[in-house]
Amino acid sequence: MFEGLRFNHWKTSEGDDGIVTLTLDRADSSVNAISRAVLDELEQIVERLGIEKPAGVIIHSAKPAGFAVGADIKAFVEYAKHDTVLENIEHGQRVYESLARLPCPTVAAVHGACMGGGTELILACSQRIAADDDKTRIALPEVMLGIHPGWGGTARLPRLIGATEALPLMLTGKSLSAKRSLALGVVDRLARPEELLVEARLLLRRPQARSFAHRAKAWATNTWLARQILAPMMVKQTAAKVRKEHYPAPFAMIDVWKRGGANIQQRLKLEARSVAKLAKTPTAQNLIRIFFLQERLKGQGSGIDPGIRHVHVVGAGVMGGDIAAWAAFKGFEVTLQDREMKFIQPALDRARQLYEKKLKTPEKVEETVRRLRADVEGTGVATADLAIEAIFENIEAKQALYASIEPQFQSDEILASNTSSIPLDALRKNLSAPQRFLGLHFFNPVAQMPLVEVVRHDQLDPAIEKRALAFCKAIGKLPVAVKGSPGFLVNRILMPYLLEAMRLYGEGVPGPVLDREAKKFGMPMGPIELADTVGLDVCASVGKELAPFLGLEVPAGLDAKLEAGKRGKKDGQGLYVWQDGRPQKPEVDKDYVMPPDLQERMILPMVNEAVACLADGVVDDADLLDAGVIFGTGFAPFRGGPIQYARSEGADKLKDRLEQLARRYGDRFKPKNGWDHPALTQSGFELPSTSAN
Repeated sequence: MFEGLRFNHWKTSEGDDGIVTLTLDRADSSVNAISRAVLDELEQIVERLGIEKPAGVIIHSAKPAGFAVGADIKAFVEYAKHDTVLENIEHGQRVYESLARLPCPTVAAVHGACMGGGTELILACSQRIAADDDKTRIALPEVMLGIHPGWGGTARLPRLIGATEALPLMLTGKSLSAKRSLALGVVDRLARPEELLVEARLLLRRPQARSFAHRAKAWATNTWLARQILAPMMVKQTAAKVRKEHYPAPFAMIDVWKRGGANIQQRLKLEARSVAKLAKTPTAQNLIRIFFLQERLKGQGSGIDPGIRHVHVVGAGVMGGDIAAWAAFKGFEVTLQDREMKFIQPALDRARQLYEKKLKTPEKVEETVRRLRADVEGTGVATADLAIEAIFENIEAKQALYASIEPQFQSDEILASNTSSIPLDALRKNLSAPQRFLGLHFFNPVAQMPLVEVVRHDQLDPAIEKRALAFCKAIGKLPVAVKGSPGFLVNRILMPYLLEAMRLYGEGVPGPVLDREAKKFGMPMGPIELADTVGLDVCASVGKELAPFLGLEVPAGLDAKLEAGKRGKKDGQGLYVWQDGRPQKPEVDKDYVMPPDLQERMILPMVNEAVACLADGVVDDADLLDAGVIFGTGFAPFRGGPIQYARSEGADKLKDRLEQLARRYGDRFKPKNGWDHPALTQSGFELPSTSAN
């Protein structure tokens, strides 16, 4: 059938039964990212299939990792630069639509990751079958890049499974398991992984009839009336989570669906124009940049065996206990040490709750629980490959602990501290093997926060740093290597923001106003709620450690709260009263007049400190700084990080504003060294310098 045609990215074969199998196998890549070349070849193949009319077509992937990771994002960036997004979106739509219109049945056989453009490809097939395997994940996550599906996702998925199921999936980018995909009707059948292609053939011969309930729901939720009723409800729900001016893509997608009628050509046209428009927004450019930053962080530990099988954690408090639980969850043998069993048991109980939430079967829960063992005597330290110290923030206590455990180490055991602010040059002073000591600073809550700061010092062996980066990768975290100066990166940048917010609170600005203004800027949580969530005791401890270095003061009101036992969320009282894990924010007097520079007073100290960190070489480059602050603090992702924000606003303009604030409120606002750094003058959208493929 395909004589004379040569393909780089597709393999074709035809069986005796007249069924053609198309195997996607992108050349020179470990994954299938759908590029223009992949689509051009598929276009030729589909054109020939339309002429030859085989008995059926099966589409699957030759890559072990999965079906397809989606569109080629680097290519998309080039399209945006050259203003050819619309043309390339329309081209992909035409190819997929020609596949959907083939006069023979088509089945997509899915295993592993099936994302974005890969999901849109399977939606253009008549039916879908998926490997019944934990690794199977199907999603349309384009909203996380500041756009929405553009190769027919918004046009087809709501008509397949109903708008009330399809829209939330596309609005959140949430991925579906194989079983959930079957339940929703995204796929028609599941198969054991080793029988996927055999079962796909059977599905071609005996198509799976969709239930009446599925068909009725798909029709009823997409009528003109349903769209006019449901769309405003979706907008309201979305607006409760994100602001339209910050994240326009979800709102644009709802509008595309609302205006889309029965004609798929009309729906595709609306979809393509909307994506092309969104691609030009700063939000999309910044979120795409963050995607590549994330890939860069993920890639740092690649190709290295950390040589770590057994992890020993000293300190079973919230941080130490949760680090131990996470390491065991990710497959490591873990021993957890503290002075008495009564300190370890709460950590074991929290770990079991985590495993029951994350793992689906009691067998998997018990298997993971067995990997995490209490170790009051601390005997595990002698056989561990990595020992993590997670005791309270006191330099003498930490040094005393190191003196007691280091003599028990094997020849190449790594010692790490989870300190959040103490300089490592001070902590390593009395060690016999300082070259194998570093910081692994996790963030709370450990199970949710993706970042780990890998903290350097002047005697660290670079090979040990690489093993630490590889360990972070193995436990599914994003590592960023930082200089061991006070506060490292994240706390050094976060503390001026928190301390200024608390100063404003002490001046009488209501907590809800401060939180609202921070969220209006784009922070995920306001500073007053954040201080209570972290714990006022932790804020005071880190603040006292960092304030002299930063030239700041810890607000006096904190000590009074702590003396009264009001540490925040964990005590039910702090700057707010907490009930059922939620802050009870008081009503703000309607006559209250907010200071006009309130937002600047909170945000600009953060940007100022970020510039100082860049000048001090706390991280290797500006891209890593932005990545660390976004993944460590949640700094407004759509703004691209503090350095990217300074570029987009204009470094000179922000420096002038800091000078004005310094004249009005004091020297703490004075611009720090670094505002002449070359990274601040970079203009336009550029991909991170060493992003991973």
